[in-house]
This record gives sequence, C-alpha cells and structure tokens, in this order.
Amino acid sequence: MSLDLETLRVFVRVAELQSFTQAAQQLGIPKARASAQVQRLERDLATQLFLRSTRVVRLTPEGEQLLARARDLLAESEDIEGLFRPERSLQGRVRLDLPVFLAREYVIPRIPDLLALHPKLRLEISATDRLVAAQREGFDVVLRIGAVHEPSLVGRRIGEFSMMNVASPAYVKRYGAPRTPDDLREHYVVHYANDRTPVFEYFDGRAYQELAMRSLVTVDTSEAYGAAAVAGLGIAQLPRHDLSLHGGKLVEVAPDLVARPMPITVLHTHGGAPPRRVRAVINWLIEQLSPVVRAMGAEKKPKDRKA
Repeated sequence: MSLDLETLRVFVRVAELQSFTQAAQQLGIPKARASAQVQRLERDLATQLFLRSTRVVRLTPEGEQLLARARDLLAESEDIEGLFRPERSLQGRVRLDLPVFLAREYVIPRIPDLLALHPKLRLEISATDRLVAAQREGFDVVLRIGAVHEPSLVGRRIGEFSMMNVASPAYVKRYGAPRTPDDLREHYVVHYANDRTPVFEYFDGRAYQELAMRSLVTVDTSEAYGAAAVAGLGIAQLPRHDLSLHGGKLVEVAPDLVARPMPITVLHTHGGAPPRRVRAVINWLIEQLSPVVRAMGAEKKPKDRKA
C-alpha cells in the first residue's frame, strides 16, 4: 500500500471543513471524486476515518490520529519539494481571515508587492470581523484582535492596542459621564456580538473585572460598533487610536476604568509544521503590520496591571 499526497490533501480538507461538498469546492474537484478518494484511503488503511450522516461528517478516533500525521506529512512534502527551488518559487493557495479595517487599509493594498515576489502564490482573503472557526472553515492564517481561545492554533503576537471608553456628546448629555463602576449601572454599552453578553471591562487596581451591563443594540462589525457609539446608543470600549477615525464625534468617558490592552496575533492552523508558503505569508503579514501597530500607539500592559 502507498499513500498519495493528493488523497491526503482531500482527507485533511474534508476533516477541517466537516463536509465533502465544501472540501471538493475548495479543492476544485467533483464531490464524487473527493468521496471516492477518501473511501479508497479507508480501504487501504482498513479502518473507518469518518462518521457520516446526512447532516455532518466527523472524524473517528482513528481519523483524528491520521489528521495530525497527515498535516505534518503534507507540510514536510512541500518543504522537500522546495529544497532545490529558488525562494521565488513559492506556489499554492493560502486562505486568510483578516479584520475588515486592517485588510482594507493595510494588507490588500500591499498584496501586489507580495505577488511580485511569488507570482505562483494564490491568496483567498476573507475580510470579516466575525470570529471564524479557523480550522473548520479551512483557513490557513487568521489575524485576531483580542483574546485567542483556540488552543489548536499556533501564533505570534505582534503587539497590543491600548483601550479607552468613549460615548457621543449626545449620550453624555442624556445619561451623564460615568466615573465609577456604580455609576455604570445606570448606563448602556454597545454590545459586540463576539461577546456572549453585554459587559464593561475595567481594572479595579488589582485585577480586570467584567461588569454586566444593559444594551440597546448588538452589532457584529467594528465599523458598526463605532457607528452605534456615534449614534448615542451606548458606551463603547475602543482601541485608543480609533478615536481619530470618528472625526471628533466621540468623547472619552470613565478614563480610570480602562479595559485590558487588546492583543493582535497572527495564527495558523497547521500545528508545528506549517507549509513553506504559509510561513512566508505569516512573515510577510508581520513585516507589514508590526509598524502599523506601533504607529497606532500599541503598548505593553503596565507591570502593575496584571489580570
């Protein structure tokens, strides 16, 4: 028995997306071919790799074992193929998920420079502020602004955004400017959909706390979050550099009750052995965004402010 790399690629993509249909679409092959390749792999290995139903495709314990090894093998094979090629020969697809603002302003405008160096590289970019399921949705690289709660992702932090609390002048005129946690109980926050419930985070001198809050509106993008604050719909906790983006339409409130700095992290879904093309894109992203983060006033959390 011999394992071919194409079949392993199909197996890995089906496992990540939990769907033969989506895997086939991403790989550019018919669904029937993807299904046949996985069935042949199961016959060759004399084991069932997937539990199939009309609704979902999930890995068996044996499939989980193979997935980890298959990812490493595919990454290693790509490195071997590239051993005797010049650096410009990077090729293949890299799928990225990026926050809308950073994608629009700082990443997409610079992609022509990357493709000039690696003309056979192909990028698929999802620009969204939604918290994607990186592995299940088949991304190679994701850029996270905020805490990372996915232990399967491997990443490098490139900086932090310091935070501030803001509201519109109209909101402050109507509800007043809060100064203490007790004051906040009479206020509203703009609820960001990635947070399960509306909360206000602040440092109490010893640790960061989350105060349950009321909310008039829930939004799912950073642009809508800022717009809701401008509209007077509640207090927003924004990176400090965002204040300049709203043209004087927001003012700072509760300056002594600041949320923890927001980390910016580039992560990948390939465990300890990312393919060469993925490593190259990660390094390029860090090179492009590190100066941007510094210029936006990213700073380290003070030593006396430990959660």
